[in-house]
Amino acid sequence: MKTDIDYARRLDAEDSFSDLRSDFHIPSGIYMCGNSLGLQPKKTKIILGQEMEKWATFAVRGHFEGDRPWMPFHKFLVNGLAKIVGAKSEEVAVMNSLTTNLHLMMVSFYRPDNKRYKILLEKNAFPSDYFAVESQIRFHGLDPNEAMVLLESEDGVISNQSVLEKIEEHGSELALIMLPGVQYYSGQVFDMKLITEHAHKVGAIAGYDLAHAAGNIPLELHDWGVDFAVWCHYKYLNSGPGAFGGCFIHEKHVARSDLPRFAGWWGQNESSRFKMENTFDPIPTAEGWQLSNPPITSLACILASLEIFEKAGGMYELRKKSEAQFKYMDYLLAKELADKVDVITPNESDSRGCQHSLRVKLYGASGKDIFNRIEAEGVSCDWRYPDV
Repeated sequence: MKTDIDYARRLDAEDSFSDLRSDFHIPSGIYMCGNSLGLQPKKTKIILGQEMEKWATFAVRGHFEGDRPWMPFHKFLVNGLAKIVGAKSEEVAVMNSLTTNLHLMMVSFYRPDNKRYKILLEKNAFPSDYFAVESQIRFHGLDPNEAMVLLESEDGVISNQSVLEKIEEHGSELALIMLPGVQYYSGQVFDMKLITEHAHKVGAIAGYDLAHAAGNIPLELHDWGVDFAVWCHYKYLNSGPGAFGGCFIHEKHVARSDLPRFAGWWGQNESSRFKMENTFDPIPTAEGWQLSNPPITSLACILASLEIFEKAGGMYELRKKSEAQFKYMDYLLAKELADKVDVITPNESDSRGCQHSLRVKLYGASGKDIFNRIEAEGVSCDWRYPDV
């Protein structure tokens, strides 16, 4: 590797994905904030326009007519999403927001009793996860101080071994493990396969928040035996601010009649939905957890993004480029700024996604000062308090 611009341009010229750049609207400057909001695919306006035209032309008949009728629109997404998260199509549903889905999953999969009532999570979890877990514990009349098993981290990094030790320590009392696939602060990738195996050995449920993992790293949720997972589509999946979320429920659970749930009309079996009977007969797939009919404009944005993932050849092909990029970035940082920048993201390829979390000290300025200067130069990046 080299640090000169000609070498970087040569890497661009050799990049098999270089043509995908033209599929996105890219703002002026340098955009490095896809972990917060992915760029807009150019196809998004086209697909949105088609749905708006359908609304104008067909009105209510748009639910049943046209190339993509609204009634089954969510079904046009599940195959593509299943490939991205490593699932069967019947294990995936597009519904609600991430935290709403997390609550719905815990209604079904967090069933505390006198013996098994604890939830394992990070002490410094993303607030959405922490608040959801804490409030679910309180909902069951329990004390979070007793029911939450908190994992300590150093700069958002938690060793897999320390996770396994906590599982072993609290195994007989552990009801649920609720961890991220990728840690939002450090960019660490958790070994979900290993953690899930150990959770199941002690009789606990394994659930994951994949907000920073879906579209970032290859996932094999079905093969890993993950019980449930939730994610958003507005980060690496480029589907717009506040886009509808995604949910995975393993096939061993989707048809279980003994699992309680908060039910809604859109989870009702399609053959009987419009009979308007008040006997809930859930769809025997992840769709059985749906509550209401989805906003078609949001689903249209997801569809536009999924077409690009399909064009790219899937997550394993994208991962090859991602690895090349972060290795090159590591090289440049080491060569040019080794004494001024600490990278808190783990070095090992298996323990990181495409995120670089940096602690910077330059010219006596604080990290936030450096961030502000970078932003002023037209580079969009992200800030994590207190100094990353």
